[in-house]
Amino acid sequence: MIPVPSGTRVWLAAGHTDMRKGFNSLALVVQEVLKRDPHGGHLFVFRGRKGNLVRIIWHDGQGACVFTKRLERGRFLWPSPADGVVTISSAQLGYLLEGIDWRMPQKTWRPLSAG
Repeated sequence: MIPVPSGTRVWLAAGHTDMRKGFNSLALVVQEVLKRDPHGGHLFVFRGRKGNLVRIIWHDGQGACVFTKRLERGRFLWPSPADGVVTISSAQLGYLLEGIDWRMPQKTWRPLSAG
């Protein structure tokens, strides 16, 4: 888990994002689309088209960080593009990164029974 300092906000960019983008391109999206400062110490989370990949950018005060996670099964539950940008808590981010619905903590994928 990312060591999120207290007071740090987590922003979800609704809709999907091109996952080929690195920090600079995603920071530009943060500035121009989300109207936020990508160097302000907050986390910005983007989801790919298939829904199984997220990318997080964060400027920790010393430098730019890019984190990527891909689920082997299931999809990250995500707000619709109509929601624009959504802010969540760091605890909800932990659920999201585990593939659990951050609005209602339940696994989004369950193994089939062997019987």
